Amino acid sequence: MRWGSSPCLADGVPCPMVKPEILCRSLFRVRVVEGAVGTTPPTAERWIAARGDQWVADSAYSLAVVDGGGLVLGHVCVGSVDRRHGVGWVSYWTTVTARGQGRASRACCAVARWAFDDAELFRPELGHRVNNPASCGVARAAGFTVEGQQRQKLEYDGVRFDVELHARLATDKEPVAW
Repeated sequence: MRWGSSPCLADGVPCPMVKPEILCRSLFRVRVVEGAVGTTPPTAERWIAARGDQWVADSAYSLAVVDGGGLVLGHVCVGSVDRRHGVGWVSYWTTVTARGQGRASRACCAVARWAFDDAELFRPELGHRVNNPASCGVARAAGFTVEGQQRQKLEYDGVRFDVELHARLATDKEPVAW
């Protein structure tokens, strides 16, 4: 289920591992991700290795979201894991070509189910800027309930943004299938 060393998620279904050159090819035109992942095999390799290190440290669990042919369409992660309280923070991104198709919602839904069943977490949380209605739709479709607003939680380029907090509990019903 991890980047680089074992299967990942293809619309919630295990698939072959992702190689750095495939990640780079997938992300060639994704500016928001380029800074984090890179567009050369060596930088993608380092990014993938860091995800593996987090997995081993039990601090974050990152998975690739790919299509049936293995092309990377995005990333979903349960990070900031707090074992004492059974909580983790869900984050994700998708390539431009993968947006608007429900892939992010399916990936978030699948990673929440994985967090309950395999990581033994009770409460994955997810937040998005209040000026991002698409991310709100992803969270809701994945079964994450709105819980409130966190004032000026995020800061980008010197500007602070409010965040809407969502959470999904292990006891919540599964969201309706797409």
